Amino acid sequence: MSSDVAIVSFAQAPNVRATHGTTNGVEMLVPIIQKALANVHLSKKDIGFWCSGSSDYLAGRAFSFIAAVDAIGAFPPINESHVEADAAWALYEAWVKIRTGEVDTALVYGFGKSSAGQLRRVLAMQLDPYLVGPLWPDSVSVAGLQARLGIDGRLWSERAMAEVAARSRAADPGAQIHELVTADELFERPYVADPLRAHDCAPITDGAAVVVLASAERARELTPRPALITGIEHRVESSHLTARNLTTSPSTVAAAKAAGVDGVTLAELHAPFTHQEILLRQALGLGDEVTVNPSGGALAGNPMFAAGLARIGEAATRVMAGDADRALAHATSGPALQQNLVCVLEGGA
Repeated sequence: MSSDVAIVSFAQAPNVRATHGTTNGVEMLVPIIQKALANVHLSKKDIGFWCSGSSDYLAGRAFSFIAAVDAIGAFPPINESHVEADAAWALYEAWVKIRTGEVDTALVYGFGKSSAGQLRRVLAMQLDPYLVGPLWPDSVSVAGLQARLGIDGRLWSERAMAEVAARSRAADPGAQIHELVTADELFERPYVADPLRAHDCAPITDGAAVVVLASAERARELTPRPALITGIEHRVESSHLTARNLTTSPSTVAAAKAAGVDGVTLAELHAPFTHQEILLRQALGLGDEVTVNPSGGALAGNPMFAAGLARIGEAATRVMAGDADRALAHATSGPALQQNLVCVLEGGA
């Protein structure tokens, strides 16, 4: 493995509460695949490897990712793979593919139509299937338990959570959730799952994201300032909620150490709940000098199985634009930050 890898293009569908399309994501994917390719003047035949991330449980059908391949088209023939996870993990697979020298370009996409079912219940399928899953605790209730543990341990407070929500909701006027509101105003709103209020939880979102990767040599031909991936690692913890300390994230710490996060000035964190952003900042050692989630993050729009990839794409976009020289992107999967991926990006020329 010798070839460095860079991100050269990013596109995402509008994050919306509900779409009228099918659960295979084709309607969302076709225009943004075209946009991502057009950004770097490539066509489908120029892509050496395609990889996607989605979930059959969310789509409500077996092999839903096969139907999504319709967004690519039947010709020319493609080299394609899929992960049953957030597409950030599909990006990791594509990164490996380029690093091995098999291809010099790859396109990664992720999609999710959460409005088609009851997301809080669907995500219970991620839990331990023997002891916890049969009780059907929903994802918001599990996060509420985690938030309460941190509050009782004085690791964060409800007001600190409200401050995260206020910043996230004000970040991007074009996001699914945009609201100019103070933390004090949010603090007075009712609970949905004590100690969580509605603004502490990521919204239900339909959406999709696309990232184009290239070897460093090819990337320099495609864009004047590619976002070089200088480190990317992921770690996993037990699915048993009582087998780990929910107020810490050793998998994030380990992934960050392996990826080399020192010196980042911008971070896009995949935190579906306000307290998880605080937890992740602590795990990653991010100080006040680091700009966190200028896009608003998952709290402003959370397309399942694409939000982690979008964090990488958002960070890469800012690196390519020259707004940051060194940035960190994070993705998570599973209950209460069970699995975590960290990607470090630098501006290249």
